[in-house]
Amino acid sequence: MDQFFYEFELGKAADILCRELFKLKDGECLAITADTESDMRIVNATARAAFSCGAKPLVLINAAPLGVSKDADKDLPLEALTAVLTSVDAWVEYNNKWLLYSTPYEIAFRENKKLRHLALAGMNVDMMVRCIGRVNYPVLRQFQEKIAELTGKASHVRITTPAGTDVEFENYPDQKIVLELGYADTPGSHMMSGQIGWMPKLETVSGTIVFDGSVNPPLGLLREPISLTIKNGEIVKVEGGWEAKEYEHWLKSFNHPQMLKLAHVDYGFNPGARLSGNCVEDERVWGATEWGIGYIGQFFIPEGVYAPSHSDGICLNSSVWLDEKQIMRQGELLEPELEKLAKKLGK
Repeated sequence: MDQFFYEFELGKAADILCRELFKLKDGECLAITADTESDMRIVNATARAAFSCGAKPLVLINAAPLGVSKDADKDLPLEALTAVLTSVDAWVEYNNKWLLYSTPYEIAFRENKKLRHLALAGMNVDMMVRCIGRVNYPVLRQFQEKIAELTGKASHVRITTPAGTDVEFENYPDQKIVLELGYADTPGSHMMSGQIGWMPKLETVSGTIVFDGSVNPPLGLLREPISLTIKNGEIVKVEGGWEAKEYEHWLKSFNHPQMLKLAHVDYGFNPGARLSGNCVEDERVWGATEWGIGYIGQFFIPEGVYAPSHSDGICLNSSVWLDEKQIMRQGELLEPELEKLAKKLGK
């Protein structure tokens, strides 16, 4: 891609990231992690923006691991990376092979109570401009808070898609909903705006989940759908073509029971997101739902649930019923307030 592609727009997006989302202060240290698969234009743009805020950018680049999360540990400079992350004020993660849920990540949040982290694995110039630089954050916040309110009050949820998803489950009373608003101005781990996630009563999840967008890891964009038969929150059958066989082999290769269990479900609602094969963006494609498998992060329960890795699969054009009331039809919002806010966001 041309080195001047979105050069001006990228500068604005990096400035929004540092000034608005991180709210970097004079003298703070921002760690910018990347690997040899990362887009260095966004790394350098972020370093420049942080420096212009009076912060001290620290860029760290490692060889790209072969896996993600804890599966990346064996390929990482664990002690050195952990030492850095336990002492900085803020951390933006541009690694293509994400460090989220890795050992350095876990230790950093156990020992560095001030750390503000934003997970933007695999970010590139095009995505940063569309999904960060051009977002109407106040309106998107209203939209996300409204759908979170409706979802949190529902006791029963059903999700279907044209590709064949038809799955039902129960929520906990006053279900905890995690809103990813894009801000990283408070201690903790945060993600890009446009995602609303929760961990329902996983043992109640039953039906069929069909991934027809992407699966990361290990596949990326899908050529044909992968169908999962779910019983009591666990994958009991994987069907489809060669990608389905590869995915089943990958899940079972860890020889760990949690790698066949669901971890969370999410809505995707970033108005700039497009299906690209990048997990960070695909999870936020408008009207998609996403299922996590394997490791359950501290986003959902403080102690987490260990697994050797974590995978996310995308179900496009979702329809959603909350306590028998349909709020979305194939990605189109039906609830009046949500429909109105969606139009303000250009959807």
